[in-house]
Amino acid sequence: MAGPTSAHPKSTRTAERGAQQGPAPADGRPPAGPGLRGGLRRPGRRLVILVLALALLLTAGGIWLLYGSTWLRVEQVKVSGTQVLTRDEVKSAAAVPIGAPLISVDTDAMAARLRQKLPRIDSVDVIRNWPHGIALKVTERQPVLLMKKAGEFVEVDAEGVRFATVERAPKRVPVLELTAGQSPSLLRFPVDRLIREAVSVAGELPTPVAKDTRTIRISSYDNVALELSGGRTVVWGSGEFGAAKARALTALMKAVPKAVHFDVSAPTAPAASGS
Repeated sequence: MAGPTSAHPKSTRTAERGAQQGPAPADGRPPAGPGLRGGLRRPGRRLVILVLALALLLTAGGIWLLYGSTWLRVEQVKVSGTQVLTRDEVKSAAAVPIGAPLISVDTDAMAARLRQKLPRIDSVDVIRNWPHGIALKVTERQPVLLMKKAGEFVEVDAEGVRFATVERAPKRVPVLELTAGQSPSLLRFPVDRLIREAVSVAGELPTPVAKDTRTIRISSYDNVALELSGGRTVVWGSGEFGAAKARALTALMKAVPKAVHFDVSAPTAPAASGS
């Protein structure tokens, strides 16, 4: 009768090595030894720390360069676009902080300050000129009408804004005469509205007529009249249908060049008289 069989020596050694190594991973890949895992992790951590340190260094250096160094500070101010205003007036109103870090200059606040202190300024661009300058590009308001006041003239722009008072009238800018007095129409169309209406009429005038216009008189919303050079007058009426009235006036002046009085208040039926 045969006795119990003994295990093969090779199989026994293989089982012992398997027990020492532990169970195989579920995905069938050979397990990585402790030394291999640690070797992969340490270089990765060092790289992350190095990148973070470099980023912090660059950030700190950039902040110091912009705010702490003497390389990027305001040293000069340039002004352009002025016509009536002087550059010194603009610089004084701007109050640019010479010596301050260029990055710290509040350009929006400076632009608002300039418009408030100098109403003649319509718009202004405040620009940082790296590394040491501030540029102020000014656009001034242009008068389209003048209003007499105590021997001087108040300038009115195309938006009806009264922005400056001057001693001498600019050339080829008509004078506005408000003759509404105590008219009841002022309750519905106050002075500011009448001024805007006169501005609208001035903007619709044909170029040759605009150059010859000396006075624009307005007594109510629908009663605007022009006084031209050579004693000529134009009844314009209201500010409505301005383009049609301008075309009618141009045609009428060509058809009756020696006329003195023109009426385009009804542009479909213009009239001229006198010679």
